[in-house]
Amino acid sequence: MSSPWTRRWTIFKSRRRSRWSLRLFAALLAASLLAPVLANDRPLVLVYRGAVFFPMAQLVTDAQVGGGLPTAADFHDPDTRAQIRRHGWRIMPPVPWSHDTLDDWSREALPAPPSARHWLGTDDQGRDILARVLHGMRVSLLFGIVLTILSALIGIAVGAVQGYFGGRRDLYIGRFLEIWSALPQLFILIIISSLIAPSFLTLLVVLLLFSWTSLTGVVRAEFLKTRNLDYVKAARVLGVSDGRMIVRHILPNALVATITYLPFMLSGAIVALSALDFLGLGLPVGTPSLGDLVRQGKENLHAPWIGLTIFIALTAVLSLLLLIGEGIRDALDPHEREVG
Repeated sequence: MSSPWTRRWTIFKSRRRSRWSLRLFAALLAASLLAPVLANDRPLVLVYRGAVFFPMAQLVTDAQVGGGLPTAADFHDPDTRAQIRRHGWRIMPPVPWSHDTLDDWSREALPAPPSARHWLGTDDQGRDILARVLHGMRVSLLFGIVLTILSALIGIAVGAVQGYFGGRRDLYIGRFLEIWSALPQLFILIIISSLIAPSFLTLLVVLLLFSWTSLTGVVRAEFLKTRNLDYVKAARVLGVSDGRMIVRHILPNALVATITYLPFMLSGAIVALSALDFLGLGLPVGTPSLGDLVRQGKENLHAPWIGLTIFIALTAVLSLLLLIGEGIRDALDPHEREVG
């Protein structure tokens, strides 16, 4: 007989939309994590006059490729490209631009529309949109995943204490959560973000102040329901410690309901970071992010390819997470049955 988790995985796989959404999201996550390799203005491999270079891992100067300057080589410079064709060869990334590369050699007016040179066009500074989307997706997804994991850990811990011990602990924590949740979170986040120097870590801490509270009620309810079951009472009689009781006997049951919320928490984290970046209160200026691209689209309405690209990217990510969450919800529903 298959285990409960095996049956749940089978039910999830039977939901075609959720299954394909998980595959597409995994591919999108992998592409974003590999953004420095997939989108970069330096060759993956360079061979010049018999010497082998790996410019993505080492500095290659202009003098080393036929120029006369000791500074880093510009591999989009027509003279540099001609020298490499004459005396060697190179392998460029699929997207030969980084998120901060300025196309100084383009003859198009900025922002430039999509072309063979820039598949999704450029922004008003000449930076490649596709490269910025890949790098921005990387930052946003990593931020969202880290925030979701930390929020889940704190929410589960607080909810477990509430539900297992009950009494005054449950009362005091519950009253604190009621007051904390009633605060105008958006305004507080904006005020804090405007007072401190923005960075990945500080924004993570700021958003973590409120994001963990969404899970506490769910975990508390599961612990309240489970702590009075016969096997828990028997474990108490046998002298099992509270910590072991929570971690080994009750928490696994509470996780079933908790996992359902994680895709939705991840989408909320991505939207929160994008909103702060859009308002100029997020990551430092110049950092590639989805919110910065949304702002670029608003400021360049005459260049619709910018706004359309980020709209499609954000919609795709959030829709995939929504469909994954629906599949997890169905898989963990005790009334659901395997299809076929």
